[in-house]
Amino acid sequence: MFDVIIAGCGPTGAMLAAELRLHDVRVLVAEKEPEPASSFVRIVSLHIRSLEILAMRGLLDRFLEHGRQRPVGGAFAAIPKPTPGGLDSAFTSLLGIRQPTAEHLLADHAITLGAQIRRGAAVAGFEQDDEGVTVELADGERLRSRYLVGCDGARSTVRKLLGVGFPGEPSRNDTLMGEMKADAPESEIAAKVEEIRKTTNLFHLGHFGDGVYRVIIPCPEVSEDRTEPPTIEDFRRELRAIAGTDFGVHSPGWLSRFGDSTRLVERYRTGRVLLAGDAAHVHPPAGGQGLNLGVQDAVNLGWKLAAQVRGWAPETLLDSYHAERHPVAADVLDNTRAQVQLSSPEPGAQAVRRLLTELMDINEVNRRLIEKITAIGIRYDFGEGPDLLGRRLPDIDLAQGRLYDRMDQGRGLLLDRTGRLAVDGWSDRVDLLADPLAALDVPAVLLRPDGHVAWIGEQQQDLNDHLARWFGKPFAS
Repeated sequence: MFDVIIAGCGPTGAMLAAELRLHDVRVLVAEKEPEPASSFVRIVSLHIRSLEILAMRGLLDRFLEHGRQRPVGGAFAAIPKPTPGGLDSAFTSLLGIRQPTAEHLLADHAITLGAQIRRGAAVAGFEQDDEGVTVELADGERLRSRYLVGCDGARSTVRKLLGVGFPGEPSRNDTLMGEMKADAPESEIAAKVEEIRKTTNLFHLGHFGDGVYRVIIPCPEVSEDRTEPPTIEDFRRELRAIAGTDFGVHSPGWLSRFGDSTRLVERYRTGRVLLAGDAAHVHPPAGGQGLNLGVQDAVNLGWKLAAQVRGWAPETLLDSYHAERHPVAADVLDNTRAQVQLSSPEPGAQAVRRLLTELMDINEVNRRLIEKITAIGIRYDFGEGPDLLGRRLPDIDLAQGRLYDRMDQGRGLLLDRTGRLAVDGWSDRVDLLADPLAALDVPAVLLRPDGHVAWIGEQQQDLNDHLARWFGKPFAS
């Protein structure tokens, strides 16, 4: 008997398993692939909010060792602009990292915390009742858990078996992406890419050294089977069609295709079954938001599901996962739709792109778009209150150290500058940090385990009401 079974050990599933283990939840991660990915070396970008989350959980240094930081400017629709001023974060770069490396680091973190990961174990079916979920694996084994979470990607088996609606738009265009060597001189390739990108923004050949290039090519045909990867000859054909040459590409490291399908699940929760990551939302990779959105789903859900399992969750807490994350995903889908349109070679789309490029010279416009891409502009609806309410608190200075260093256990935190407040009755779920020197311009804030501000004030009774709202009934003294 497990508390939670997670289908899928990608970044979302591994992060969720780790978040649950911080609260001593019994977790099994069932991953259909027998071995971790190794040959698929796609580079992904970790955005500002994801870097903040890694810092909160004490993981950031491990990721920095394996990645390369680059400016966050230019992330929206690849419009070349500098990093805007006034970003409210201690982290103002993107971190490029190989996807297998990111998955390994998160899975290792989950295992270290006590999660079980079973590879070669695909979820084939499930039945839920009032007490839990019976999960059937592809080999016929049946397991029992209190909850099931589908983190099994865009073609999610859990979502399909659940029968929940997944409305949106099907793919109308394909894009080929891969890494390969090229024999043509680097200067010749760079000049041709610069020429083509004046009218075709999705086209890209980026040099990684040693003759290896990251190649991105728009493809006019939509593949009937996206599970079948493209061939090197597909790349050569499309390169010749667009550039008039295939640049002598050969020796591919990995090849893939993606479409511009855009879909959002109708419900993130159906009874004891929940969805997260690409199982809940798919969209074009414009802006590199997909992995980040899934990891942030996991951090929003983890403590809430743990609270449900541990028995202290307020009645509406688990449903707040859908209420908060569904609108965030809808906003990401909209901004990726916009970015795809801005990448179209059609004259109207190019006119809009030129206009937006001009407007982004205004720092506030540039900053607003980067805040969308990097998820630091999110404000959850917690009711009436100051603008800070519902937003994540940046990694501010404390009298000793930094705020995020105090949040690695995944608990709530009362940061009190007055020295008069207490968390009596909730100290098993919420830490108290009295610090009159904290770089905070309000008397006190109550932070959820995901770092979002759940309360601002200085009155103990008002604080108690909000502690009960987010962290349940106080324990008996």
